[in-house]
This record gives sequence, structure tokens and C-alpha cells, in this order.
Amino acid sequence: MNILQRKDGTKGSFYIEENGQQLAEMTYSMGGPSLMIIDHTEVDDALRGKNAGYQMVHKAVEYARANNLKIFPLCPFANSIFKKKADEFADVLHKTQ
Repeated sequence: MNILQRKDGTKGSFYIEENGQQLAEMTYSMGGPSLMIIDHTEVDDALRGKNAGYQMVHKAVEYARANNLKIFPLCPFANSIFKKKADEFADVLHKTQ
């Protein structure tokens, strides 16, 4: 499954397209130069059960590591993934006071 990324100023998304149709998207906004806020995840029924949501979160984590960013998973789905993968994703998780 190929995860693509688009950026437009301080907003962006990771998404999955098949045959020219977008089937999944996880949106984010930048809360400053080093903070990515994941705010929404949506996956089409055609991809249910294929770990599409997890793969987009994982791609965001890889991007954050490569760009020295921290992630605040505001989206309930992304937040649940960060909780399940707490040890694996701890290095990019934004710690709240």
C-alpha cells in the first residue's frame, strides 16, 4: 500500500489513492516549526481491515523522525495508535504538561 503526502503551507495530509480515487486520508496541521498535530483520519470501507489507518500513522512517524518533529495525536484514532505503540513511537510523541 503506497502512502502519499501532500503539504500546503501549515496543513497537509497522508493519503492512499487507488485507480485515481482517494480511499484514505489522515490530515494534520503544523503547530509551529517542530509540532505536527494529527487532527483527522478517515478510511474508506474498501480498505477496512487492511491496516490503512495504522500505515498512515506510521508514515507520519517516519516523516516526523526524518524532520525532527514531534506529533500531537489530537485525532482519536491516531491517539489510540500512539497508546498501543507507546514504546515504539515515544521518541516523536509530543509530551503535554
